[in-house]
Amino acid sequence: MSYRLDPRMPEPEACVQRYMLERWAAEQPDKLFAIFQDDTRWTYAETQTVAIRTANALRGLGVRQGERVLVWLPNSADCLRVWLGLNYLGAVFVPINLAYRGGLLAHAIRLAETRLGIIHADLHQRLGDVERGMLEEIVVLGGAGGPVEGLTVRGADALESDDEAPPELERPIAPWDLQSIIFTSGTTGPSKGVMSSYLHLYSMAVSAPFLDGDDRYMVNLPMFHSGGVMPVTAMLIHGGAIVMVDAFDTDSFWPTVRHTGITTAILLGVMSGFLLKRPPSPDDRDHTLRTCTMVPLNETAHQFHERFGTEVHTHFNMTEISMPLVSKPNPTALGGAGRPRPGVEIRIVDENDCEVPPGVVGELVVRTDCPWALNSGYASNPEATAAAWRNGWFHTGDGFRRDEDGEYYFVDRLKDAIRRRGENISSFEVESEVLAHPAVREAAAVAVRSEIAEDEVMAVVALRQGEPFDPAELIEFLRPRMAHFMIPRYVRVVENLPRTPTSKIEKVKLRQEGLTADTWDREKAGIVVKREKIGRLEKSGAGR
Repeated sequence: MSYRLDPRMPEPEACVQRYMLERWAAEQPDKLFAIFQDDTRWTYAETQTVAIRTANALRGLGVRQGERVLVWLPNSADCLRVWLGLNYLGAVFVPINLAYRGGLLAHAIRLAETRLGIIHADLHQRLGDVERGMLEEIVVLGGAGGPVEGLTVRGADALESDDEAPPELERPIAPWDLQSIIFTSGTTGPSKGVMSSYLHLYSMAVSAPFLDGDDRYMVNLPMFHSGGVMPVTAMLIHGGAIVMVDAFDTDSFWPTVRHTGITTAILLGVMSGFLLKRPPSPDDRDHTLRTCTMVPLNETAHQFHERFGTEVHTHFNMTEISMPLVSKPNPTALGGAGRPRPGVEIRIVDENDCEVPPGVVGELVVRTDCPWALNSGYASNPEATAAAWRNGWFHTGDGFRRDEDGEYYFVDRLKDAIRRRGENISSFEVESEVLAHPAVREAAAVAVRSEIAEDEVMAVVALRQGEPFDPAELIEFLRPRMAHFMIPRYVRVVENLPRTPTSKIEKVKLRQEGLTADTWDREKAGIVVKREKIGRLEKSGAGR
């Protein structure tokens, strides 16, 4: 290599995607790497061939090392080969949420700064009426692509190549090179694109101590989510296999595990709850799922372990960090997140970044001893990057406490985010769309506790004088403007929103009041908001 590594860094062959794939394709070419929803299977040798052909097709489209490419595809063989092909060139994978539309879509495209997009046929027409930043050209997969004014639209054949010669690189790919930008909730502001190096994603994926080359990891979270790309990387690190499914589905979960030999999976809190609600069966322990990662750790963890015999682990992670807290097997303390893994420093601090004593709640801040093992900042957003990286520590925005024995416990989100069925939702973005309704004078979006797990979204609105307002009509107004998972379940109308002495909306009070007698519930009103189908695939997140 033409660069010098820090002694704390793994060699590029151990952490850079192209080199990992090359190594395993040489050492174990016939070993299975990927199984897809339709039971298509790729060995390591076949995966490398697919990656090289796709990389050469991308090279033919002008993609160069370091270039960012927008990817708007559901979990599928196409999505995986595009990611592998881009990284084989040393280019940057920029996946975006399938639910994006309108202003949120335009915002992501602007931050991504991409010339080229690889987009599913069911999605590309959404580009017609939004600002598209630098985007000039798209390749449409999964169906025929119609014209989009101002864009060059190419069919799927543009992403095909028979050339199996590994593309030459302008320079060796380094561990600190950018490999992806993944968008995460903006909490109190617009969503942010997390810039992730190869070493960052490696550090996240290698931190689960229970994985090895015999594992088959279920990829049931979308590839625009760190929980989707991390399992793929983990299996590339260990030489194991992945099983990629469209999305989490309660009915098909155990049949898929048994049919494909899945040994490990990520279960967001709502997922384990859905699985436990199914009637007990004599074959509850007749499966191959040896381990699972359950986040967050709630009352279902012990029940899941006892019923299904699967070893449960938990951790704390964000797209921006690299799993700094990891638990021992089968933890029982609700909210527990484990202890710091080797190579990270953790502090719990007050608003002035001064460390607080055990038992006191503060903000969790993180740093690593290895360079580039955390995020490389937020794309096109230096202000947010500087705010998060204060005083040499990355600030998570999450409230934690530590006990005298050194165990860490998640308490609450200090930032103003809502988490619904595995999706982090920016209250800022919900409020922006609600405020676009002509009858709404001011609005606040807050989390209320779901009866299943995590949160539901409540919009509290004050109305313009004399304007008619129907909560059901608000939902219909929001459908074309927002991702399905962001649309409020609850709507409450108040005369004025409560405010602090500095005129900020007092969301703490709204959360404390919760569901009042005058709160409207769209589910009780019989209004259903579902994922839109993308081809035969569902969009994203946790499904029932």
